[in-house]
Amino acid sequence: MSIEADPPAGAATPAADGTETPAATGAPLVVAEHLTRVFGRGSTAVRAVDDVSFELRRGEITTVVGESGSGKSTLARMLLKLLPVSSGRLVFDGADVTGRTDTTAYWRQVQAVFQDPFSAFNQFFTVRRLLARSRRLLGAELTEQRMLDALEQVGLPAGDVLGRYPHQLSGGQRQRVMIARALLMRPSLLIADEATSMLDASLRATILNVLTDLRDRAGLTILFITHDIGQACYVSDQVLVLSQGRLVEAGPAERVIFDPRHDYTRKLLADVPRLHDAG
Repeated sequence: MSIEADPPAGAATPAADGTETPAATGAPLVVAEHLTRVFGRGSTAVRAVDDVSFELRRGEITTVVGESGSGKSTLARMLLKLLPVSSGRLVFDGADVTGRTDTTAYWRQVQAVFQDPFSAFNQFFTVRRLLARSRRLLGAELTEQRMLDALEQVGLPAGDVLGRYPHQLSGGQRQRVMIARALLMRPSLLIADEATSMLDASLRATILNVLTDLRDRAGLTILFITHDIGQACYVSDQVLVLSQGRLVEAGPAERVIFDPRHDYTRKLLADVPRLHDAG
């Protein structure tokens, strides 16, 4: 059952396909226009991302949700410049970066946290040594205080973790260290690709709270990628729904969650566990 509500002033107007263009609130940080990524050629070609357009608004969390194989991670890798765009246009902070090749400078502005906090660590590195590897990009900018500040931002007591090895940290602590490492760059955009999927429920909530805190206190723009639309409901300002590489629904989180307009979105919501289903 959907919840009916009057749209707020300046609310987005839905298009016929269920996607929406949000009301203007200043220039967006990212504008993606008709992004497409094709793997292979001819009859074996696969359109992993197919004509996807969206905006990432500054200081908001936008969640990309969809099942495995929907194109979420391929989209993230294009935004990270780890995969070239087959066609379309990508604008970052007002500049066309579609064909940009100076990725070192770009990666200072766009950082990522990936799915597995366990494999991200060299098992013989302490947290201090792991964070210090960012000196290759930051040089003398990377100070001890900068490391302490980054750990504090993710809720880790630096005195307790800087000298620890990976096996001495919980999964949630490791993932927060990974977020702290990304924050050392003081990025404009953080891409969190399935950053909670390998954690249990309580640790997932901790990471989601870290992300919302970074949005609310630091004004960080975040692209959160997940297969779990329930998590999208918890953290998002905007939601993009991908299915087989295509954007099938987009809009403010509350509208997409409580008044979905596409059958695929309804299916994802139907799969979210409910308390009355247990026992």
